[in-house]
Amino acid sequence: MNDSSPQRESAAAPHWAERPERSNMFFLRIMAWISLHLGRRAGRLVLHLIVIYFLLFAAGAHRASRNYLSRVLGRPPRLADCYRHFFRFASTIHDRVYLLNDEFARFDVAIVGEEAMHEVLAEGRGAFLLGAHFGSFEVLRAVARQRPGLEPAMVMYEENARKINAMLAAIAPGRVGDVIPLGRVDAMLRLREALDRGKIVGMLGDRTLGSEPAMKLPFLGGVARFPTGPLRMAALMKRPVLFMAGLHRGGNRYEIHFERLADFSDISADQAEAVPAALARYVSRLEAFCRAQPYNWFNFFDFWAASEGRTEVEG
Repeated sequence: MNDSSPQRESAAAPHWAERPERSNMFFLRIMAWISLHLGRRAGRLVLHLIVIYFLLFAAGAHRASRNYLSRVLGRPPRLADCYRHFFRFASTIHDRVYLLNDEFARFDVAIVGEEAMHEVLAEGRGAFLLGAHFGSFEVLRAVARQRPGLEPAMVMYEENARKINAMLAAIAPGRVGDVIPLGRVDAMLRLREALDRGKIVGMLGDRTLGSEPAMKLPFLGGVARFPTGPLRMAALMKRPVLFMAGLHRGGNRYEIHFERLADFSDISADQAEAVPAALARYVSRLEAFCRAQPYNWFNFFDFWAASEGRTEVEG
């Protein structure tokens, strides 16, 4: 298929969600104890051991990292590139320990495009915030907790919601995330109520569950599947959508970016065209951020092979 022509499709096949979890709650609790009692420097020393383990024994993740880095860097990646990629990922997970325990003073966080966020929230109708497995979403929630009313509710599939709540219990006992699990009968009602209260609703738009509606779009020199569900939801509820990326720039430095992506407030019969157009803009912005900050994208599976061998249908 030609990379330049997006195709809408749905499919059911093995994908990232079927891969076994390598992390466990015992490890997370140990990591949290080291980090909170011995300090961030000691915790980061442990990260190097974890990264070496993954480079040596997680062949699939290592192979996926090399594939992605070769596309985004435009050259064969060196072992040091893969090490940097894994370490950046491990660092963002490690920093969650402090962010979830309200130790914000440890970090230098800059915000780019904050005015776009405030303009949307000033309308009082809430908004969708579409992110990716890129950098840290948790750093946004940390900043928002210092500004009442800005902390987003996260919308995710029920199994992912269960994992998130287990992670919170492991590294920040007593912390309850505002999570709306899809798949429950009251999910859409809770989502609409949150928006009507003027809340931000966060979703990640760079992974599909295999059977949900998706589009094939050009991405980093190939074609990959991106779910249409988040934007269809925003269109159904006639809300604006912001693109968000929480870049980890190394050390204790983070940079949160907000950009207007789409506004479905006045959408009517043109939804069939508006959703694909907005998704194409999302993918274009994600690609631009990947090229600018290549070690911040954390999808350690073959993102492009997941699009092969699927039956295309018109949406």
